[in-house]
Amino acid sequence: MRSHLLLLLFVMAGLVVAFAPLPVQPIAPQERTFRIEARQFAYSPSELKVNPGDRVTIQLVSTDVVHGLYIDGYGVSVEADPGQPTTLTFIANKSGSFRVRCNVTCGAMHPFMIGKFTVGTNDWLYRSIGLAFLGVASLFPPFGLAQGRLSSFLTQRKTKEERSGAGD
Repeated sequence: MRSHLLLLLFVMAGLVVAFAPLPVQPIAPQERTFRIEARQFAYSPSELKVNPGDRVTIQLVSTDVVHGLYIDGYGVSVEADPGQPTTLTFIANKSGSFRVRCNVTCGAMHPFMIGKFTVGTNDWLYRSIGLAFLGVASLFPPFGLAQGRLSSFLTQRKTKEERSGAGD
């Protein structure tokens, strides 16, 4: 009965960790400016991180051929000729991770010219760490959900070995 109650407690705690909103202080929207250099076949920097609500300005500079920059999920794009920077401005109003890719065919490796645009924090990372902690904690006393089952398994095995050894 006690183990069923502890199991129910751990399941409920796991659901809270997985689905309850995290107590995060909202960050005031800021003006964020990035200068991205595009060359065959990479962006530098290739990862951009902003907070929800930020006003994002991207200055795209091509160093070799015509390149483009398109952000999936936002539907915004810009193209830059070599040596002629262009600017793109938008509000980061969608949370998550989005692929950044070149939308102008720039050579044989064009499909691999990608980057990442992240808006907000990675909540699922923190939630999975919390769930892993609950799982590990359930193995050790005083919680020991698995401890009772393990000790009963070992006792049954020992009893079977004694019976088989007594018959010799």
